[in-house]
Amino acid sequence: MPKMKSNSGASKRFKLTASGKIRRKHAYHNHILTKKSKKRKKRLKKYAIVFEGDEPRLKALLSS
Repeated sequence: MPKMKSNSGASKRFKLTASGKIRRKHAYHNHILTKKSKKRKKRLKKYAIVFEGDEPRLKALLSS
């Protein structure tokens, strides 16, 4: 049987933490940054944890 492949799009966007949670980047931190406040940009820079309800679906995409 062939090897299982992880979804390459998902593997670029999400990373697993040591405790098994999934990290993601925030949206709206790509362009048109001049009108956004410094505080808002600083918050968007940090990683977020994926919602628990979406974790099983994402773990299936990331499993290789």
